[in-house]
Amino acid sequence: MITKLTPTQVIVVGTNMNGHHLGGAAAQAHKDFGLAWGIAEGISGQTYAFPTLERQMTKRGIKALERSRDRLYETARALPEKEFLLTPIGTGIAGYTYEEVTPVFTDLPPNIKKVGWHD
Repeated sequence: MITKLTPTQVIVVGTNMNGHHLGGAAAQAHKDFGLAWGIAEGISGQTYAFPTLERQMTKRGIKALERSRDRLYETARALPEKEFLLTPIGTGIAGYTYEEVTPVFTDLPPNIKKVGWHD
């Protein structure tokens, strides 16, 4: 669990399409790192919201995760002065396994660092 960030760091956490941050890393980011209520995707405070659940709180498909990944990568490339700390997206409340989501996050931009992953 990440408890502190430097001013140039952004934590990337799994969210839902409602932007309700009631559990997991999203709840912590809402409390500690400025993730605003209602934000489902993108930067908010020192957080990048990455949606892993649909509005009905069901898993988003891998193709949807890949589209969100592409937006995350675009954001990271546009903000090279920031370091994005990528938590194990989708492996908590969303219920994905590491084996399912690890292939989604390949070819990371240099300013995205995996934190807490098994690989």
